[in-house]
Amino acid sequence: MPDDLTFQCNLCGASCHSPLAKLTREEPSCSCCVSNVRTRSLLHILSQELLHFSVPLKDFPVLKSLRGLGISDIPQYSEMLATKFDYRNTFHDRAPRFDLMHPPESELGQYDFVIVSDVLEHVPPPAETGFKNAYALLKPGGVVIMSVPYSIEDAGTIEHFPNLHRSAVVDVGGQAVMLNRTAEGGLEVFENLVFHLGATPSLEMREYSELGLRELLSGAGFDEIRWHGGEYLPYGIVWNEQWSLPLSLRKGRPTYEAGTMSELMAELSAARKSAADLQSDFDSLSQRKWVKLGRTLGAL
Repeated sequence: MPDDLTFQCNLCGASCHSPLAKLTREEPSCSCCVSNVRTRSLLHILSQELLHFSVPLKDFPVLKSLRGLGISDIPQYSEMLATKFDYRNTFHDRAPRFDLMHPPESELGQYDFVIVSDVLEHVPPPAETGFKNAYALLKPGGVVIMSVPYSIEDAGTIEHFPNLHRSAVVDVGGQAVMLNRTAEGGLEVFENLVFHLGATPSLEMREYSELGLRELLSGAGFDEIRWHGGEYLPYGIVWNEQWSLPLSLRKGRPTYEAGTMSELMAELSAARKSAADLQSDFDSLSQRKWVKLGRTLGAL
């Protein structure tokens, strides 16, 4: 494999060039929209799971009968997804907020896809509740596209605040400290807190391991769990490490309702017409070139 790679960003469509060493999970590698391997991989997986093939985001068909939910999706793809599907983006830590630990009952069983990327390490304990609720949000045949940092050590999930009940993060001498009043009335103090930087700093509630994550996913009820560690060079997706990989999680077998099939057929018909028009333009241009060449040769 060469030391660098030219690829197309499947989020914004830009042509990009990057050293392979910089194609990491979090480091920006698109010079236009600053997407990284993780975000490009999420959309690559979403395309495969919904369409059964991978296309750049701008080429997704318009399927408004498919309903999707984003939880802290980035604007580089959330805004375009809203034009393609019946999709809305929310956040786990600010408005419009979606509380994955206590989702409204009216939301359960309503979504064809849910995207939850690097969020489940920030929700309060118990972690099992977040995974089970993500499953409950799906329609039969729906899919969760998710990512979460995890190690490959043979350990379970390490909860930083297992007795979290009534808590607050306060500033003590310029240092962030967690104060927690347990359900039994005891007081806990936690120092050396870890925050993940994003639009707003988010407190790390736990550390996952691959083993612990597998146990949580199996316990949540998902029928199909897929770990996506393969490279896809056309989009600059290269996994130099085999941990913290993105996943797709299915609730039963994928199915399309009648409305979605109608939309797909309409999109296919439009794509075929576009291809036919393009071929006609190409043939016409080629014919004009041959006629011009013939006249040139005849004048010699």
